[in-house]
Amino acid sequence: MSTLLVLIVLIGVVVFVLATLKGDKKASKQRNPIKGKRILTMNEQPTFFRLREALPEHIILAQVAFSAFMTAKGFPTRNLFNRKAADFVVLDKSLNIVAIVELDDSSHIGKEDKDADRDALVAEAGFRVIRYKRTPDFAQVQKDFGVFPIAQSVPESNPIKESEENLEKTKIITDAFIFQSELGERKKLSE
Repeated sequence: MSTLLVLIVLIGVVVFVLATLKGDKKASKQRNPIKGKRILTMNEQPTFFRLREALPEHIILAQVAFSAFMTAKGFPTRNLFNRKAADFVVLDKSLNIVAIVELDDSSHIGKEDKDADRDALVAEAGFRVIRYKRTPDFAQVQKDFGVFPIAQSVPESNPIKESEENLEKTKIITDAFIFQSELGERKKLSE
């Protein structure tokens, strides 16, 4: 009798577990509403604008999936970067990647090992990673990318030439006044 009771309880448990698993499958098939969200966080937005300002000859992309700029054969290797995204990708005018920029704000505290792994993946793909703890200043970005402001060419001054040009202008103006004065005197004389 006790064996029969144990068997009945065991069958009941199996039926219960199967029913629960079947119910979970239905629940997992339910679709939740999809909501939009901002591409950049409030911390990332100033960095985006600083990159654009400091690198006007470059193209700045935000939140780029690693799979957009690296690939590998085999799922186990692709799985290493499959769901990762770079904060910013900086391209030159020919659309070649110049560098990957990561903003290490407070959300990265304690994740230094993961960041190092990400950097190793990017380096293996042949790209450089530049990390900032906060929005970098203009000069720092230009230094990191080897971009230096182009000095405006100031024409060399030639005081002698300028003096001669000024004398010529003065002579023309003086001649105009003399001519005007002579014209005025001629009018007076003819009246």
